[in-house]
Amino acid sequence: MTLITEAKATLSNVNDPVILEVARMESIEPDNLARLIARGRVVIPANVNRDITARIEEGGIRAVGERVSTKINANIGTSRDYIDHDEEFLKAETAVKYGADAVMDLSTGGDPGVVRRNILKKLVIPIGTVPIYDACLRGGAVVDTSSDDMFNAVREHAEDGVDFVTIHAGVNLNTLERLKRSDRILNVVSRGGAFTIAWMLHNEAENPFYEEFDYLLEIASACDLTISLGDGMRSGCLHDASDRAKASEDIALGELVQRSRSYGVQTIVEGPGHVPIDEIAFNVKSMKHLTDFAPLYLLGPLVTDLGGGYDHITAAIGGAVAGVHGADFLCMTTPSEHFALPTVEDIREATVVTRIAAQIIDTVKSGVCENAIAREYQMARARKDLDWEKQFELLIDPERAREMYERRPSSEACSMCGDLCAIKMVRDALGKNKKFRS
Repeated sequence: MTLITEAKATLSNVNDPVILEVARMESIEPDNLARLIARGRVVIPANVNRDITARIEEGGIRAVGERVSTKINANIGTSRDYIDHDEEFLKAETAVKYGADAVMDLSTGGDPGVVRRNILKKLVIPIGTVPIYDACLRGGAVVDTSSDDMFNAVREHAEDGVDFVTIHAGVNLNTLERLKRSDRILNVVSRGGAFTIAWMLHNEAENPFYEEFDYLLEIASACDLTISLGDGMRSGCLHDASDRAKASEDIALGELVQRSRSYGVQTIVEGPGHVPIDEIAFNVKSMKHLTDFAPLYLLGPLVTDLGGGYDHITAAIGGAVAGVHGADFLCMTTPSEHFALPTVEDIREATVVTRIAAQIIDTVKSGVCENAIAREYQMARARKDLDWEKQFELLIDPERAREMYERRPSSEACSMCGDLCAIKMVRDALGKNKKFRS
């Protein structure tokens, strides 16, 4: 049985170890969590071909969706211009160290499967991939890839133990027609979406993943593979946001979510890319409504096209706003987005910034805000007490903060204010005043 069918069967007597572990981690009643899973509002990417027991013991299980903490993903992977498998694994390790809940291997260069199998072997958190990249890598020209190549790649990734795969099944002939009639500047910036469009135009045929979606679901249900329905029509600049091409894809994705749930297949929906900040709420709420509140996975959204070199920040701003309105899963954007394959340091920086955005979301997210706010309260107390060790313990990136603090040592306060520290002065003044002490 898949996790959805298991949840439906045990709503009043939950004994599935994965559900019980997530319930413990997220401080939610197991029966409530099972109901959310049964409805498709929460997913737990956990391929049965990986050692589930070991992953539970090592803290490698994650849930995405309503009433659970906001999760973040880190993308790694080779390109055809730069191939270093060891560096990609180091990036994966770095992402996990600094708070990533999942890692996606987006490799398009080198030997297919090397990075994927390496991280599957050595990491316990959810691992995601985009199988069409492998299919095209092996098939030569994108347009010459066969339907069998595409589905065989999905099956291979599933059998390897990949927990979730991005499938651009919403990019079909209907959404392509909407794209042709649009006034977009950048047309399509999703690599998987571009592969699919090029294939459809060359072969004058429907997208195989859309046309044979039930076959995809058969493959997924066999190992409880989670389908992440890709946003092939996501906007690549502010001008292109919130248009008919994206809306038509969202409608198609909503229908595919319904079909997936009827098969017992867990499904995530991927969201927009570059969006003006005042359109984020509309985009998130409309996607949630059209897809019956499936967990929403966002790259960004980036809220300006002028932040090159700092797009980890523009994406985190957009991600925080999106999370307030219902986004559940944030995909980090690195500082080198749009310019180069990221370095290990780029991955660290992006992971931390995205982790901060997730914390911001969780301070207001229903079901989890109590824990997030408690951590904020502890930090306030530590700052009042000038308890630096406690502050470092609570911070998302304590290493950087400690390095800054020790760069210019001071007495009790930091070197910004020293004895003129506002917190210290008022604390000392109140302590000396008998009226306030009493």
